[in-house]
Amino acid sequence: MSDNHWLLPEGIEEVLPEAAKRIERVRHDLLSLYRGWGYELVMPPFIEYLESLLTGTGNDLDLQTFKLTDQLSGRTMGIRADMTPQVARIDAHILNREAPTRLCYIGTVLRTRPLELGGSRSPMQVGAELYGHKGPESDVEIIRLMMASLSAVGLDDVLLDLGHVGIFRGLAQDAGLDSQQEASLFDILQRKSVPELEEFLANCDAGDEEKSRLSSLCELSGDYDVLAIAEERLQGAGSEVMQSLQALRSVADLLSEQMPGLKIHYDLAELRGYHYHTGVVFAAYSIGLGKAIAQGGRYDNMGVGDTLSRPATGFSADMYKWVGLSGISTTPYSPAILAPLGGDASLLEKIDALRQAGERVIQELPDVKADQQAGCNRRLIKQGNDWEVVPI
Repeated sequence: MSDNHWLLPEGIEEVLPEAAKRIERVRHDLLSLYRGWGYELVMPPFIEYLESLLTGTGNDLDLQTFKLTDQLSGRTMGIRADMTPQVARIDAHILNREAPTRLCYIGTVLRTRPLELGGSRSPMQVGAELYGHKGPESDVEIIRLMMASLSAVGLDDVLLDLGHVGIFRGLAQDAGLDSQQEASLFDILQRKSVPELEEFLANCDAGDEEKSRLSSLCELSGDYDVLAIAEERLQGAGSEVMQSLQALRSVADLLSEQMPGLKIHYDLAELRGYHYHTGVVFAAYSIGLGKAIAQGGRYDNMGVGDTLSRPATGFSADMYKWVGLSGISTTPYSPAILAPLGGDASLLEKIDALRQAGERVIQELPDVKADQQAGCNRRLIKQGNDWEVVPI
């Protein structure tokens, strides 16, 4: 049989014992952290009906979703590519609470294509969402929890990139751009291509003031002082732009007060998750690494139903990536005790007692030599009426 028979699909990985130990340790530590912050764990299904799975997420997630036909109902189902819409559905339609709700989750997702070159198509997504509160305080709580999560896995040298999608959205509306023009401008800004931006603005029908404000987006990035520069450069813009800029400043001021040592880079052309985010957006970068290691933002009124649409903010990340970057280690398995084969009641009682006391006990199998029992340095033998542990 060809060795290719055992190859996994590109971008699909399996986790071997040592890596699984590290991942499980990180999972345990993160869930303990989230519990301490008041976040409740939910476990959405791996597959559900497509229209529910894609609610409010736009075309991007549709293209990332594997689809199949349910043999029982004939309806199209999707394998989740992102757990955030599922958690929003749980909040709105299952829990349906009036008070703010804090939820967290950890689980594997599956995507048709990796998000970055050489990336995984089956990452383990970890995240937290806060529903039912619209102010900057909830955005800051989520950002602080994201930074605490990174610190919990040993990733402390982190830069926070902060922006607000309402600034771009408002400027595009002021300029009278149609949906196709807005999409083209979005793509140009993501690549920060100044020549393309100049060409685009030269060919659109917006007024000179509107063009000038759009042109400034590529330049409005830097430290906290860029917010004051933005207020000056964007004077005359519509109310959505100025309100968004003020909302960004409110989050910045709270972060400065609550996390004074945090490194923050402000980027008014940062449009991560633009198609469904509605407010502040953010991403965490490990110093020296070009790709974001966590990201999130506000996504009020995602469209989880006509009867209830809630303010929401949250973050998510690939826990596999965190474990790989952190270099976190685990305690090696302690040497095991080798127990003889057999169903003697006193033997099985002794094995159970040792295991409950935290020992690893491996019971012999027929036709397997003792020296083939890896990791055993002691043996269980019967001395008189008792079973005793002795060195091998």
